[in-house]
Amino acid sequence: MKEFDLIALLTKGLPANDSVVVGAGDDCAVLDLGIPDQLVLFKTDAVVEGVHFTGETPPRLIGRKALARALSDVAAMAGKPVAALVTLALPQNYSTERVTHIYEGLSTCAAQFGVAIVGGETTTNPERILISISLLGTVERDKQVRRSGAKAGDAIFVTGELGGSLAGRHLDFEPRLAEGRWLADHFKIHAMMDVSDGVAGDLRHILQASQVGAELLKSAVPISRAAKLRAKRNPKPPLIAALTDGEDFELLFTVASGSAVKLFDAWKQQFPKLRLSCIGKIVPGRDIILRDRYGAQKLEAYGYDHFA
Repeated sequence: MKEFDLIALLTKGLPANDSVVVGAGDDCAVLDLGIPDQLVLFKTDAVVEGVHFTGETPPRLIGRKALARALSDVAAMAGKPVAALVTLALPQNYSTERVTHIYEGLSTCAAQFGVAIVGGETTTNPERILISISLLGTVERDKQVRRSGAKAGDAIFVTGELGGSLAGRHLDFEPRLAEGRWLADHFKIHAMMDVSDGVAGDLRHILQASQVGAELLKSAVPISRAAKLRAKRNPKPPLIAALTDGEDFELLFTVASGSAVKLFDAWKQQFPKLRLSCIGKIVPGRDIILRDRYGAQKLEAYGYDHFA
């Protein structure tokens, strides 16, 4: 069973209560706890040795990545992070020095983004390190952005460049918190999420939640230099690498086509060092279509799947 089929199976019919605004199926859960003008965002994420980092990864970067992944999900809902709990699972032969440096990286990242680390749990785990982050944040009631609002005719945008993150960027990426809040403050963003499993996979989540399809222009996809270099050593074409590699942690969002030019111009003034690309449009249907000057074809590739 594929990862997201398993998630759909496990989350079907989960209990809820009156506080739940958005449950399982978006970047964060959204809760109404009666705070005036604010909703609460709740997110958990985990990194596992051998999956998200190796034994040779600098420990400070491990800690940073563990928290930054969850921060990226808060960014995708235009939220502000507040506080985190950390569950740390260690093998019996763990290195105290290594774990200390992991926490230094985690704490530095938390301080950078104004997050309080307020506790957690420690336990054992055979053979490898596992770090799980539970993160709370807030978002203004009228500014939350979900996956489910994309409309036919919307322009599809993505920040930064895509693909080749294993060359190093997956360890030191910047969660797009300021960018996500700016977008929600200045434009009506219809749908948004962060790119953690590749556009080919993550865009499908927006399409499924919004009951629409997408058409992407091949020449508009911002392919990173790392993805192009990887293609020389791997049969995967650069475009497919850019769409499927995952762990880019950029923002993928849709906005009404009438706002696209204004948004693009304002972005260049606000974030001149961060690339923004319009890569296609939302269309009726359910599929992702790739188009170039020679015609169009259905995108069959998917993003990263933990159980593939």
